[in-house]
Amino acid sequence: MSARVANVVTGLALDREFDYRIPAHLLGRVGVGNIVRIPFGRRRTRGFVTGLAETSLFPELKEIEAVEEGPALFDEPMLRLARWMAGYYAAPFESAIAAILPAAVRREGARHKAQWTARVKPGVTPTPDEEVALARRAPKQAAAWSTLKVMSECTAAMLEARTGVSLAGLRGLEKRGWIEVTREVVRREPPSQMRILPTTPPPLTEEQVEALAAVKKEMEAAAPGVVLVHGVTGSGKTEVYLAAIELALKAGRGAIALVPEISLTPQAMERFRGRFGETVAVLHSHLSDGERHDEWMRIASGEARVVVGARSALFAPVRPLGLLVVDEEHEPAYKQDEAPRYHARDVAVMRGSMEGCAVVLGSATPSLESFRNTQTGKYRLTRLTRRVDHCLMPDVRVVDMRIEAEKAGRAHLLSQPLIEAIRLRLDRAEQTLLFLNRRGFATTIMCPVCGHVETCPNCSIKMTYHRHRDRVLCHVCGREAAAPERCANAECKAGNIKMTGVGTQRVENAVRQLFPKARIERMDSDTTGPKNSHGEILERFRRGNIDILVGTQMIAKGLDYPNVTLVGVILADLSLLVPDFRSAERTFQLLTQVAGRAGRGEIPGEVLMQTYTPFHPAVQCARRADFMTFYDQEIDMRRELGYPPFTRLSTVLFRGQVEKAVTDCANQVAEQLAARLPATVNMTGPMPAPLAKAKGYYRVQCVLRAPATRDYVPLLREFLRGYRPPRGVTISVNVDALSLM
Repeated sequence: MSARVANVVTGLALDREFDYRIPAHLLGRVGVGNIVRIPFGRRRTRGFVTGLAETSLFPELKEIEAVEEGPALFDEPMLRLARWMAGYYAAPFESAIAAILPAAVRREGARHKAQWTARVKPGVTPTPDEEVALARRAPKQAAAWSTLKVMSECTAAMLEARTGVSLAGLRGLEKRGWIEVTREVVRREPPSQMRILPTTPPPLTEEQVEALAAVKKEMEAAAPGVVLVHGVTGSGKTEVYLAAIELALKAGRGAIALVPEISLTPQAMERFRGRFGETVAVLHSHLSDGERHDEWMRIASGEARVVVGARSALFAPVRPLGLLVVDEEHEPAYKQDEAPRYHARDVAVMRGSMEGCAVVLGSATPSLESFRNTQTGKYRLTRLTRRVDHCLMPDVRVVDMRIEAEKAGRAHLLSQPLIEAIRLRLDRAEQTLLFLNRRGFATTIMCPVCGHVETCPNCSIKMTYHRHRDRVLCHVCGREAAAPERCANAECKAGNIKMTGVGTQRVENAVRQLFPKARIERMDSDTTGPKNSHGEILERFRRGNIDILVGTQMIAKGLDYPNVTLVGVILADLSLLVPDFRSAERTFQLLTQVAGRAGRGEIPGEVLMQTYTPFHPAVQCARRADFMTFYDQEIDMRRELGYPPFTRLSTVLFRGQVEKAVTDCANQVAEQLAARLPATVNMTGPMPAPLAKAKGYYRVQCVLRAPATRDYVPLLREFLRGYRPPRGVTISVNVDALSLM
């Protein structure tokens, strides 16, 4: 007997499902994952079916009005994952549904692109007299016919551009019986501009064979688990992923491979497409809505069996799923910054558990949480300790900029050893990467007379000067203004404004002055705004059309170019200045990753790390690529202070444009939570967030720490579901927060 009641969620973040009666004419047509049209209050809206039942607890139900055509957008396994995400991350259920479905797929009117195509009917040969008569009466139709005789088929748009014929004119030719006009689906394919040659698997090293065996064992287990592939940079982790995915495909299953940055997607696509061809789909935020829709549908139909992409590709509808790969699993880019604030690595582990699918995490610098899971037996650990093809690890030198400043009499942006190393690479036609994780030209605009610093009126942050536009920008809210000529302090108005601090633009400018004949480009979020710009810059670099590439963390990971023999780190200790308990871990990871870009070919590589804190453990361990020493020191500190991975840390953030309203709300909520939370939960705050104001909103937060999230998340979610904050104040929960900023 068909279900008569459907559970439906709407697009509103109400965190509840509504029961609707299925009318007789729709019985059997409504299923989980369908989009339905429903009456909601005084209006009509769309909703997603999340369950079916025979009866409802509510006696009077409104009826579903219609079911939209098309396949179900999610199935029971994905629905279970969405429910888990909503519960674990204390988020509205509707936002979890939105997370598993791209907007390009769930929005109203989403469909395949179609175009009119005209083709010559087989066997049709008009007489010369008929063609002459047509040319007299309808010259545009005659011109279109002449084109089609040569091409046999052509799109209506192209025929109109060439001959001026309209669709109605083509219909005239169709009535004569000479052609047929059809409307056909056109696939919008993201990688269509990439020239990819098929590749064959190289022979695996002994360590790669052992790593693959560990993955295979988990894939074949009754309850597949998680494998952490801890491999030094250049050790061939990607080849292990590819070989494991091949095993999944041979077993009739699909695979998903996640990369942390969009900038890595073109290179990943090249390798995956080279191995698996057209069966590979790509999903990331730089696709157009049309491209994302068509790729998603290709996956849902089973045409694409391997998915490569950034964070959101985790929810691709691959069925059945045989393997989930999370490359560079330590990267903060895997953490979503809006509800539900999920971590793709952790959700991948949960999806693997729910669907009986092995999960592979890979990194040269694993997160402390993941590595500790290997120590406690939760994850399986396999190591790749040597680079492939007998490549040597780069020679890493730490340059003490205090000594360099003393020698030169003042501080310089580039040390003499780095300048000489760059010059040597230019002479040998080798390539250089210069890394600084801060964009712009100058990071502080200051008056030397009164000390006034130009700050953003919307955010508690300094403005950054961008020289190529001669503008000052806020890197939080995007506010920009003309570069000041005078001090903004009304009591000063001095004219000799100083631009201090270092960004990638200043580095690029300095390098151009030192090496005017070198081919230099910059890669940061200022230069990679246009679509496909990531791939275009990297393609020029791969071809050797760039000698020196200056960039932020976009160039720090995943890039594999044999001719890069020098990496220069401009300020190795920059991220140590961030007031966060993870700053040392992030510094070690970033320095190790960027150092790993050097010497990946036959020529040995060299890395120069410029720093004012040369003896910091993060810098010294990165110099030696010594993960275990860093882990042992850092894990002891975390244990002593009660930070993750020994506790689960979450934040509750209060935002609003009226400071007093935000503070009062935070105090009220904190007081009520303190009375409800168990003794196992440590709550600090409320207190101003480290970034106390952003985009015009004041920010106050509470920090919760406990042995497990179940100690406070269910209570917190239930409390916030019934609590109504004052007008203008919003409350957001970040479970397993990666940063306190």
